[in-house]
Amino acid sequence: MTAPCKVLMIFPRFNANSFWNYQEACDLAGARYPAAPLGLITVAALLPENWEVRLVNRNTETLGDDDLGWADIVMTGGMLPQRNDALHIIEMCRARNRPVVVGGPDVTSSPALYSAANFQVLGEAEEIMGDFIAAWHRGDRQGVFEAPMGKTDVTKSPLPRFDLLKLDQYLHVGVQFSRGCPFSCEFCDIIELYGRVPRTKTNGQVLAELDALYALGYRGHVDFVDDNLIGNKKALKKFLPDLRAWQDGKNFPFEFSTEASINLADDADLLRSLSDTNFFAIFVGIESPDTDSLVLMQKKQNTRRSLQQSIETIHRAGIFVNAGFIVGFDSEKGSVAAGMIECIEDTSIPVCMVGLLYALPTTQLTRRLRAEGRLFSGGEQTQSGDQCTAGLNFETKRPRRDVLDDYRTVLKAIYDPVAYFGRVRRLGRMLRRGRGHRMIRGDLRSFVRLLFRIHRAGPGTAGQFWRMLLDCALHNPKALPYVVMTSALYLHLGPFSRRVVGEIDREIADVDAGRWQGQPPVVPVAQVFVPA
Repeated sequence: MTAPCKVLMIFPRFNANSFWNYQEACDLAGARYPAAPLGLITVAALLPENWEVRLVNRNTETLGDDDLGWADIVMTGGMLPQRNDALHIIEMCRARNRPVVVGGPDVTSSPALYSAANFQVLGEAEEIMGDFIAAWHRGDRQGVFEAPMGKTDVTKSPLPRFDLLKLDQYLHVGVQFSRGCPFSCEFCDIIELYGRVPRTKTNGQVLAELDALYALGYRGHVDFVDDNLIGNKKALKKFLPDLRAWQDGKNFPFEFSTEASINLADDADLLRSLSDTNFFAIFVGIESPDTDSLVLMQKKQNTRRSLQQSIETIHRAGIFVNAGFIVGFDSEKGSVAAGMIECIEDTSIPVCMVGLLYALPTTQLTRRLRAEGRLFSGGEQTQSGDQCTAGLNFETKRPRRDVLDDYRTVLKAIYDPVAYFGRVRRLGRMLRRGRGHRMIRGDLRSFVRLLFRIHRAGPGTAGQFWRMLLDCALHNPKALPYVVMTSALYLHLGPFSRRVVGEIDREIADVDAGRWQGQPPVVPVAQVFVPA
């Protein structure tokens, strides 16, 4: 038994200028932030039982001096869009002489940026928290603990400390079934951090996590945070019947969302099982409708099918699709805007995260661009937002102005209220929600708030919303809760897209005026001269 210790876990703020910061939708539902911090509460479960743990989420509550004064040690860390605040937290801790431990994907990818922390936990915490605890117990006050990438046995991952969460602060809570992805997309860092062999928890582990949430009184939206839920189809197909039985036994207390690859549409049985278990939404990385781009980025799984037919198949199973698209690939021979807009309209996907290509620190893309002398140096320390505003950190093959203009054109087109609610209307006609499907979250107050606020999303929005709502009520009333949900997201997406377009307009103006200059490129390792 180790000596008692007071641990303050601090979840850093996400940058406000993020596509995923659905603040208006949170306000409608009476929540403060979309997602709860699953990583930190999993780490909390790895600590000794006699260590006292508190959690402060800087996205939902205020960190006070009393919190830091109480703690013997602070644990923090997260993803790249949290970097600015994570570094600020480390500075605050060092100024108050509080030892600080940092972990998570961003420090794992860019450890040098976090050198001010006392301890770094690199990789998956299950492998190495025991080593950290032993080091702390023997009096060490600095160190680096690194796990081998993609090797952790997730069947030994503990039940997360859901009790540390203020559950009413969030739109949804996360659980995890698997880690890793079988594909090898050039721009993605998932396979670098978690490997290409998806590792799955046992059925019992995941159901125990759901039991814990249920026992705490939580009901509603649970997100499976897997990077590709169907990465290990065999394990998933064994899990879903148990999950369906669990839902049946408790009268369907949860509805689920997740992320998966487009080949989900190829497996009718698996799609039906997900739908029957009350999965209602899925994020799919489409990236580009251009086959050459998909081949270059090694996302060949998207080239073997009709995207329109695949998305329609998922919609008709009662699951609506959110999608990711990227502008700025080397293979873009000319303007890609018209083709991307056509793809988005043809697939009737309302919520599309369209971003500029960004070379993440540990990816194949970054290694290639560095070898070609095209990766910009500098600018790693701070992050202004996600790839909507912080992309293209390299010398593009096409003129930079043309890439930015395509991006601006796509955003303006797809988030025009006529286009957006037209896609919602078509989705509402396709979405087949059956007798077993239950929408848990949502109440009359949220709907009334939406009615009063919908006009705030921009001129013409309210008229398009009412036209869509009437169409759904007449043709597919069972889909009404989901088109209302998607409409609520426009309270964020409409103004957000216009703000991003404004930023891109300013960057284009700088390019036109000769004011824009990229950072000097990173010198390829092979070209560095080392004196004898």
